[in-house]
Amino acid sequence: MNGRAAAIERSGRDGSPWYRHGWVWFVIAIPLAAVLGGIVTVFLAVRSSDGVVAADYYKRGLAINEELSRHDRARALGLTLELMADGIEGGDRVRLTVSAAQPLPAEATVNVRLVHPGRAGADRTARLARTIAGGDGRGAEFVGAWSETTPAPANVAWRLIVETQHWRVEGDARELAAAPARSVRLVAR
Repeated sequence: MNGRAAAIERSGRDGSPWYRHGWVWFVIAIPLAAVLGGIVTVFLAVRSSDGVVAADYYKRGLAINEELSRHDRARALGLTLELMADGIEGGDRVRLTVSAAQPLPAEATVNVRLVHPGRAGADRTARLARTIAGGDGRGAEFVGAWSETTPAPANVAWRLIVETQHWRVEGDARELAAAPARSVRLVAR
């Protein structure tokens, strides 16, 4: 064997071939990991959808701003709400008493939503009609019933949203699902 062939055969000082040295594999592993990571990223990008991005993102942003302004309006009115319900099943009677520090807008109806924290299909809705208006315009009472026919899930941390086109109040409604106490008090903050 000539000198050149011997140099190609031996790459280390100890005479072992190049692929027997750990540092060579370490140096190769870094770019190889980057290439594999890129392949996995491309695979995931092509295979999954962009569910977070909505086509009507601008409209949704405007709706959020409107919702915030209705929260501010409820705070300015100094609203205090007390919702009493016979239950949370479809057809159960719902009564809402509204009192305010400022005169209330003349609303004919109020929308009430009992929102399930994890399943939109389990939400409860009621459209309540105004039955009594306070003499000074600072109070009103609304009555209606839950419209859902599906059974309500038990032991849920419900969220209550009461809204009109002028104001919106929301809060925790865990007490509403409890059998003896079927009322919730909300204060606009």
